[in-house]
Amino acid sequence: MTTPGNADHGLRLLPFHGLRYVPERVGSLAAVTSPPYDVVVRPDGVDHLESADPHNIVRLILPQAGTPAARNDQAARTLRTWIAEGVLGTDPEPALYVYEQRRAGVLQRGLIGALALSPADAGIVLPHEDVMPDVVADRAGLMRATSANLEPLLLTYRGDDPGTGAAAVVERTAGRAPLLSTTTEDGFQHRLWAITDPDDLATVTADLGHRQALIADGHHRWATYLRLQKEHASPTPWDFGLVLLVDTARYPLQVRAIHRMLRRLPVAEALAALDGHFRVRTVDGPLPLAVEALADAAERGNAFLLTGDGRFHLVTDPDQALLDRTVRRDRPEAWRRLDATVLHETLLDGLWNVPDTPEHITYIHDTPSTVAMAERHNGTAVLLHPVREEVVRDLARQGVTMPRKSTSFGPKPATGLVLRGMA
Repeated sequence: MTTPGNADHGLRLLPFHGLRYVPERVGSLAAVTSPPYDVVVRPDGVDHLESADPHNIVRLILPQAGTPAARNDQAARTLRTWIAEGVLGTDPEPALYVYEQRRAGVLQRGLIGALALSPADAGIVLPHEDVMPDVVADRAGLMRATSANLEPLLLTYRGDDPGTGAAAVVERTAGRAPLLSTTTEDGFQHRLWAITDPDDLATVTADLGHRQALIADGHHRWATYLRLQKEHASPTPWDFGLVLLVDTARYPLQVRAIHRMLRRLPVAEALAALDGHFRVRTVDGPLPLAVEALADAAERGNAFLLTGDGRFHLVTDPDQALLDRTVRRDRPEAWRRLDATVLHETLLDGLWNVPDTPEHITYIHDTPSTVAMAERHNGTAVLLHPVREEVVRDLARQGVTMPRKSTSFGPKPATGLVLRGMA
């Protein structure tokens, strides 16, 4: 993505002294990594990661204690201890890092660095989803206590010729021996290289200096960066935040939906409220077959798959008068037609009266897990079909944010391969 103007009005990705695990001090690099904090949503997921290695990064990004203040203090103490004991060490030279994720049929490479922060109205880094203030406050408390960026955001931009500029530096660097290589239990191989050559760094700077980026994953962390920047008088390290920047002209991301599990709404009640407002029909399982039916229906309009009672209910064809009455009109038509918009404004707010709070709604990336949780809690799983990336990008360019947790871009960077301290 490019933006008008000169190099002072684009992306500024700076090298930094990476804070990384010392391989000799941990069982394995794979055992100390974690998915991003908001993907590890369940206590059993945290327990699994903590048991993988006593130094797993989840002890920093999701510390376990009775209060937010106690959790943040615990994470800060843990980080200081690991650095003092040599579990984590700081790279001697500031670097940008080439990060590669590879699995059968999937290859993604990008640049990890410290990105200069900018507000959305600057048109440099474009958010596409709303955030919840309590989540931002939670992440801000953790970052403030640890004085560190513990995991990179995932940002995308659109490059030009893959043989020039930052893209060429990434490919050339990936031909060398990596700093680290590990394979996590999800089958992804992760490799990391450091870029320290002044000419390569200058090439990256010149190329990115006239581009803009889309936040693919990490809206709450980006909002946290901006909040913490305001707390510190510039110039400080808080003027920058840790990101992974991927050129999607070279490495297109996968876009998946994020599903909702409604904890206190049984399926029978959900369906009863739809009577006369949507078309509802039962479709055949098992789950993969039902998801195919959802994908087919989504090509023709708004579509949702409800389950949790052992059956699959396809919800389509909303009443137009209902949409006119419940969906706000001060947004572009593309926003008003989004499944996530109709779900939140028409279904959750208008028909089901379900508040968007953790006690009522759990956001889950994995489809089978969403269904299993709904069945376990006698709740309703609302499964969605992914939004196309071009729709997300077009709305972001217009300055329009989608309902939170509307998309899941991936593959997401593993947490724990490189951290950024503020000292």
